[in-house]
Amino acid sequence: MFGSVAQLWACGTVVCMRVYGVDHVQLAMPADREDNAVGFYEGLLGLPRIPKPAHLEVRGGCWFSNGDVTLHLGVEADFRPARKAHPALLVDDLVGLVERLRTGGAAVHRDQPLEGFDRCYVDDPFGNRIELMEPD
Repeated sequence: MFGSVAQLWACGTVVCMRVYGVDHVQLAMPADREDNAVGFYEGLLGLPRIPKPAHLEVRGGCWFSNGDVTLHLGVEADFRPARKAHPALLVDDLVGLVERLRTGGAAVHRDQPLEGFDRCYVDDPFGNRIELMEPD
């Protein structure tokens, strides 16, 4: 369907393109809940809300970025939270962040260890799963 590996990666004798980063991750949210998103993503996770372009603002939702991480929350009419698929955010001071999240009313869940990381999961106000990881 997508061609052979040779067709995908070869352009004569040189690689023509590469994927080199992630601009943003988008999660879905229900309509008219931007205040809840701001309370969680900006208030608890510390990701400042940034303006959406005017032509996209009419769709609802909101964007957050600290310059290193950018998350977009887009309104989905038939919203269902992402329970398996999730972003994994690298953090400093996971212990302090977990305390902040719990104080803010968020349920934090530990999972099986992953070599090289202390990690946990938290649900955003809409039930989307967010993994938080701090390198050892």
